[in-house]
Amino acid sequence: MIRAGRKTVQLRMPMKGGLPLQTLVSVEPIGTTTPRAAPERRHSSSPELERWVQCGRVDDHGPTAFKLPLDGTLTRDPEEARLGLDQTCEPIVANDPAQNNKPERDGDSRKGHLALVAAIDNICERRTRTRPAKSRGRRAANASDAPIRLAPIAEMATPQHAAATSDRAPEEAAPTVSIDVELLSRNFVRLIEQGGKAMAACLRPREEGRLASDVSDAVGIARTLGHIAEYWLAHPQRAIEAQANLGKAYVDLCVSATKRMFGVQVEPVVKSDPKDRRFADPEWRSNAYFDFLKQTYLLTSDWANRVVQDTKGVDAHTRQKAEFYLRQLTDALSPTNFVLTNPEVLRKTLSSNAGNLVSGMRMLAEDLDTGRGRLKIRQTDRTTFEVGRNLATTRAVLKRPILIVPPWINKYYILDLTPEKSFVKWCVDQGLTVFVISWVNPDAKLAAKGFDDYMREGPLEALKVIATATREEKVHTVGYCAGGTLLAAMLAYMAAKGDERASSATLLATQVDFTYAGNITAFIDEEQIESLERQMSKTGFLKAHVMAETFNLLRSNDLIWPYVINNYLKGDAPRSFDLLHWNSDPTRIPMASHSFYLRNCYLDNKLAKGEMTLAGETIDLGNVTVPLYSLATREDHIAPAKSVFFGCKFFGGPVKFVVAGSGHIAGVVNPPYQIKYSHWTDGPAASNVETWLAKAEERPGSWWPHWLQWLRDHDPTEVSARRPGGGKLNPLEDAPGSYVKVTA
Repeated sequence: MIRAGRKTVQLRMPMKGGLPLQTLVSVEPIGTTTPRAAPERRHSSSPELERWVQCGRVDDHGPTAFKLPLDGTLTRDPEEARLGLDQTCEPIVANDPAQNNKPERDGDSRKGHLALVAAIDNICERRTRTRPAKSRGRRAANASDAPIRLAPIAEMATPQHAAATSDRAPEEAAPTVSIDVELLSRNFVRLIEQGGKAMAACLRPREEGRLASDVSDAVGIARTLGHIAEYWLAHPQRAIEAQANLGKAYVDLCVSATKRMFGVQVEPVVKSDPKDRRFADPEWRSNAYFDFLKQTYLLTSDWANRVVQDTKGVDAHTRQKAEFYLRQLTDALSPTNFVLTNPEVLRKTLSSNAGNLVSGMRMLAEDLDTGRGRLKIRQTDRTTFEVGRNLATTRAVLKRPILIVPPWINKYYILDLTPEKSFVKWCVDQGLTVFVISWVNPDAKLAAKGFDDYMREGPLEALKVIATATREEKVHTVGYCAGGTLLAAMLAYMAAKGDERASSATLLATQVDFTYAGNITAFIDEEQIESLERQMSKTGFLKAHVMAETFNLLRSNDLIWPYVINNYLKGDAPRSFDLLHWNSDPTRIPMASHSFYLRNCYLDNKLAKGEMTLAGETIDLGNVTVPLYSLATREDHIAPAKSVFFGCKFFGGPVKFVVAGSGHIAGVVNPPYQIKYSHWTDGPAASNVETWLAKAEERPGSWWPHWLQWLRDHDPTEVSARRPGGGKLNPLEDAPGSYVKVTA
């Protein structure tokens, strides 16, 4: 850094004890004034210029100084004794062509500079080094004085300001990486071997015809993005202006990076979202190279998003699809997803001699083999949990009948995980008699089972079974996600039929109106539904991986890319997690019911409009008058809180609306003992959920006790505990049953 008659250079050099020494070298025309206070002065040209050297640690409040005339001879300073300098010390620069080939002469302008550097090195650490035989420079008068040690470029380029603002303390020594070339070579051979296995696992099912390559999705993506490109290319001036904006942003970034290189503190041109965990590693901020990569990526992705948002002449659905596809593309191209551009992965690769890449490639091959040619990313240790052993283990039933209708597009044990997280067990422990539907994992024989079949043979049939087992006609009903949509439709059907067996209804993260259904609607339009129906017609059902991958894509930065980095780049096996074990255990869906659900709910929104027909009855949610408890979650990506709140107005009875913290799964499965996420209740009548939340009461901890009190307020009656089956039905098998153990 050069400024106003003063040169400042910073060197990082090791000293005895392994601690780095910060040495500040100042070359300044100062006359006879001592530089201890380091004043900033300007002087006219003077023949008696002196060079001062100021040395000390970064945290040393009293650095030592000595002066050096231009002829290279050290002049004693009052502080010279503390420095331990030898006036006659001169440097030896090994193999210096300029020094070897030029004759020695007094007054050489290089002498002062060389003596200055040698003195600095002498302060840092006294060393001895054998003088090269052919070096022609003058020997140091004192043999114990060390010759100059050239500092690494990376260390010398470290600006003082950058070091002070980095996440690592300036005094901390940079970690050294020892590379075993032989081990590295062996690991590269193993990496190639594992890569061949991964390639074989990917290609073999396609070569054998067991996995078809579907290009319809790629065509749809290209068509959607083509509509965006058409707008910008129709008028070249628009495209030029858009590119100029991006170019200006790049120039600003380069200027900022250059200033930082010279030690100037600068604000980032663009900052990442504090919630974006991809750039949590400190080196994304402290390391100029990785910070430049990060900002380049953020500028480019933000620019691409603005291009889509500024596109005119396209309908809202096309714009939403384009934003979704573009987000998937930019997420995939993030520098965090590549070995050489992710500092954390790069450190591990160097420290393990690429052993992490070998482990990652092995897991990639295994996951491709498990997915039969498709990549089924492992999100948890699949060996830790087992349904019936430590998941879905609740067996006792007690007092009050409750019917839980889980989503038929998933397995029921999301509400009966480990005993500590099981909603079912907690209900039983509170004195409730619980019945849960476990849906069959359908195959081609059930392809014609429709939405009304699921209603009649599911919850309606369950009500008969409950009455037989408990002699109770009135039942509290609970529905979760798509199961809640089915339950709401059934309640409207029962209202049309005059059936009053449901005494209350609880809808968990459930949509009945799909106007604000969120990002999942990017997959819903006539063209895409027709394409999906053609795929389902080949098998009679929706394959399990399709629904699982769809939900994962909605949160790719949480459910896809972190596991790609952790598993395949770092080579770390994922930890055990019951929620993710359930998430990786999907189920198939019959063609008829899935097609009905997509068309009547998402595409045409007939349930909210009162136009849906089930089992010959046109149903209307306005006829549902039973007390309703509706739970939304604040960060839900499947059933957004805005959509759940909006749907409450279509019911004809009293509605208790509650919002839980977190998302679609963790917000619902939130046991009271953890006190992990809050919930909000008793908001005022409002037109939108944001206004409701602003004035609602926040309560710490789980919503479960609040729901239980609401339930008891509506029906406080208690009866003696019953045994399963009530003596009239013979249990087929212990929970969780056999349906839930069928894998897709």
